[in-house]
Amino acid sequence: MSKVLEVASIASKLGEVPVGALIVDHLDNILSIKGNSKQNRQDPTAHAEILAIQTACHQLGTWRLDKCTMYVNLEPCPMCAGAIIQARVGQLVYSLDNPKTGSIRTLINLPDGASSNHRLKVISGIMELEAREQMQSWFEQALRANTKSTPK
Repeated sequence: MSKVLEVASIASKLGEVPVGALIVDHLDNILSIKGNSKQNRQDPTAHAEILAIQTACHQLGTWRLDKCTMYVNLEPCPMCAGAIIQARVGQLVYSLDNPKTGSIRTLINLPDGASSNHRLKVISGIMELEAREQMQSWFEQALRANTKSTPK
């Protein structure tokens, strides 16, 4: 998870919300590690999880990631939760619950929903304190920057 937080930090320095995602295979070999790139790509789908899934699928030559684990510092949104289900990710490990859009356990539970055709193991709270501090710091800085640039 420390690698995920490092990538999230890099994303934040590039003006992105500090989210990172890492996917490993069943032998813990890193297949992909990506940070958010929505602002830089001007692409609403360029979330860290989506980019990591795309790269891991390319690396393995298959869309099925059932023997893989994804690590992410923030609970995935509905789009990313859907992609995780569609890619058949075997296990998801995340740091911080997402009270605004969390779609794994917090607001809705897409993986365990009646319409889901895939169940995955979920572990949460890993390095939660570090992830929370990183996220809060980023949003405080963004708020200060917006306050300074807003005309009065």
